[in-house]
Amino acid sequence: MFPSDLHQKIKESAIIAVLVIDDAANAVPLARALLRGGIGAMELTLRTDAALDALRAIRDEVPEMLAGIGTILTTDQVDEVVAAKAAFGVAPGLNRRVVEYAQDKGLPFGPGIVTPSDIEQGIELGCRTLKYFPAETAGGLKHLKNMAAPYQHIGIDFIPLGGLNANNMIDYLSSPLISAIGGSWIASRDLIAAQDWNQIEANARQARENADAARA
Repeated sequence: MFPSDLHQKIKESAIIAVLVIDDAANAVPLARALLRGGIGAMELTLRTDAALDALRAIRDEVPEMLAGIGTILTTDQVDEVVAAKAAFGVAPGLNRRVVEYAQDKGLPFGPGIVTPSDIEQGIELGCRTLKYFPAETAGGLKHLKNMAAPYQHIGIDFIPLGGLNANNMIDYLSSPLISAIGGSWIASRDLIAAQDWNQIEANARQARENADAARA
């Protein structure tokens, strides 16, 4: 479960840049490029060995960036993420053991959901912000609205990820179901590897403009 202050920061950010980083040396200039473009939250995925070192570098040198870790699949990874002082953690699915362990360790955690049964498991575990993944493949915003309807009175919201882009993000962010969106197109793996900070900044700025328009 996300504490209220963290939840508010994520909601105000509206966009979480989802990142696959291969070289931790790119972490700080990447974070600064995103901030210049108006994005102040990121999820570094544990798909590469560089993710935790990247997180540590950002925490030390760009503390204004809200930096979390994604693709947390095991309790051992929870320990590593907590030790690296991630602001939050998320997972592509809902593993009860991992969620409960993260809660025990004090790590704000958003499990992934794609079915009503997933939502109910999340609710039972005390989670009120859930990752909707893979959003577009699963049926997009229309599917989410229908699926979430029986649970809205409980006060849950969602962070969709998977297939979102500059063209459809406004529709998502216009929905009261959405606290923020996850965007991997803003700083793709190739752009990061090429150290194309100007393009990443431009993508971030466009996403920020779209988010502001959606919530105006």
